Amino acid sequence: MVRVPLSPQERERGERFGALLRQARGERSMVDVAAAAGVSAETLRKIETGRAPTPAFFTVAALAHALGLSLDVLAAACAEDAGQSGEAMSA
Repeated sequence: MVRVPLSPQERERGERFGALLRQARGERSMVDVAAAAGVSAETLRKIETGRAPTPAFFTVAALAHALGLSLDVLAAACAEDAGQSGEAMSA
């Protein structure tokens, strides 16, 4: 099976998502948040840096739970128009 390359918009959405996670993580270490979510620190690092712009739903849900974020808030903040209007995330 061949994976279709991501569009520039999909990459930008992944970068916004990573930035939101970094912001929500605050002073907590990447290792602590990853452990709380049940994912590897390397997975979290890839998501935060945009190298994994389309993480699996259950990974997103676990990170949201570990960071005390609503999935609705994350979805709204990562929507295409959110990147253009500069909306900020609220936890």
